[in-house]
Amino acid sequence: MELKDALEKRRSIRFYKDQPVNKQTVLDIIATSQQAPSWKNSQTARYYVAFSDEARKKVMEGLPEGNQKKVEHAPVLIVASFKKDRSGFTKEGVAENDAGNGWGYYDNGLAHMCLMLGAVEKGLNTLVMGIRDADILRTNFNIPEDELITSVIALGYQDIDPTMPKRKNVEDIVKIL
Repeated sequence: MELKDALEKRRSIRFYKDQPVNKQTVLDIIATSQQAPSWKNSQTARYYVAFSDEARKKVMEGLPEGNQKKVEHAPVLIVASFKKDRSGFTKEGVAENDAGNGWGYYDNGLAHMCLMLGAVEKGLNTLVMGIRDADILRTNFNIPEDELITSVIALGYQDIDPTMPKRKNVEDIVKIL
């Protein structure tokens, strides 16, 4: 699949078929996310993958009601985090610029995009949900305090076929200097 095709095919899917996803397929998709660039190759992304009904219910506890309904049939829910004070920091833990842990969020977003494209390549779909209760997720999955929780990613087979949203014209977002 060409990159442009994968980008155009990717959608934020809000309703999923109740159809299981193979664990090895999920691991392969996460391995794809590891190809993302990161600050000084720090590779700080971490994933907590919920396959079982019990684990998925624990993830749902950390989502607002609206998102719970959208992903209730998603067979896989992934809590994404990153090791704080690494991306954008020296080995001694000193921030290298004013972005601080913002670099960790940036790097995590790059990893998310690679994960989403890896899912498209495997015929799967995703929804990245940034509205979540990090405290509930941290408690439910014993996520260490040295990790910042960024999102929950639903992964599965789409139960809807949304149209591609309109994109801005490139001339509207570019200023040639």
